[in-house]
Amino acid sequence: MISLEKSDINLGFIPLTDSAPLIIAKELGFFEQWGLKVSLRKQNSWATLRDKLHAGIIDAAQMLAPMPIASSLGLGTPVTEVITPMVLSLNGNAITFSEQLYLEILAQNKLSSITFPMAAYLLQSVVKNRLELGKDKLKFANVFPYSCHNYQLRDWLKSAGLSDNDVDLVIVPPVNMVGFLESGEIDGFCVGGPWNAKAVRSGIGITALTSYDIWQDSPEKVLGLLGAFYQKHPNTVLAICAALKQACAWLEDVPNRFEAARIMSHAEYLDANLDVIAPSLLGSCLTHRDMAPRSVPTYNQFSAFNKEAVNQPELVRGEWLIKQMQEAGQLINCEIPPRFISRVFRPDIYQQMQMLLANTNQNKLIRKAQ
Repeated sequence: MISLEKSDINLGFIPLTDSAPLIIAKELGFFEQWGLKVSLRKQNSWATLRDKLHAGIIDAAQMLAPMPIASSLGLGTPVTEVITPMVLSLNGNAITFSEQLYLEILAQNKLSSITFPMAAYLLQSVVKNRLELGKDKLKFANVFPYSCHNYQLRDWLKSAGLSDNDVDLVIVPPVNMVGFLESGEIDGFCVGGPWNAKAVRSGIGITALTSYDIWQDSPEKVLGLLGAFYQKHPNTVLAICAALKQACAWLEDVPNRFEAARIMSHAEYLDANLDVIAPSLLGSCLTHRDMAPRSVPTYNQFSAFNKEAVNQPELVRGEWLIKQMQEAGQLINCEIPPRFISRVFRPDIYQQMQMLLANTNQNKLIRKAQ
């Protein structure tokens, strides 16, 4: 066991299926094993979570993969050094449309059904028809400007020659997505679970495709914390990462995931029914109330046996995210400092944590032999 500079930790999270590593590390005692007393602080929006992290109200947080980059560049906020020592999950998002838009797609394309994953070109005739009739543009929501949800939605639309000139893109907190879809305030959204499954179970939406269908195995959620916090509490950060790594490994076993879904259904976490949390964890994408689900084995991926790259914040991943931000027009007049990504994505901390875990496991084996 290492000596901790700080043992009482506040960790922020958004009630999403891929917050599983934080919740499991808490509920199964992995944090406690490392001498940590962790309080999980549920937040309703990514902007609120970011601001509380910057202000030191929470010590670390589940964050969208591009968020530490955006904070460190001062995008949408004063420049704040945020680092990530660990990737918590890959994939996990999906694009869901309202039932009304689904019927409009069928009518405009003279179809009786659509094939999944849905091709973006099926929206072309809908966009054109609305323009000709002088109707409002389609309105699609994502969760945060600096998010893979935003970039995935744009990338998918781009595959059909569509852009934000053809549709309206708006920001809506994850917990409000289904309500906005039901009220007709938006026509569709890109969000993580369990909100896509909830829209399908409620009979108000159809999930057209997952983020895995757009970008296979891209980093989605990361552990984010202030650079200053790490400088002051390096051993504490290693302990947090070690506990989360144990949770991610536990989640690799599919039989464990149903139990994870049961735990996350509790009011203090997702406060949602088991039947909307479990599907994506078990590799099932609910499509429509009258259609069979799709098999997407890595819908949510938290770890992979013998594949350390899943959780390691590799520099190439950070560089790739910067490219997505550039293509979204978010880095105009923004100069990227030399070796910037190596100051935000920190594989060196992750590797230290791996050595700590290896040494701890080796010591356990030695004590057992004695």
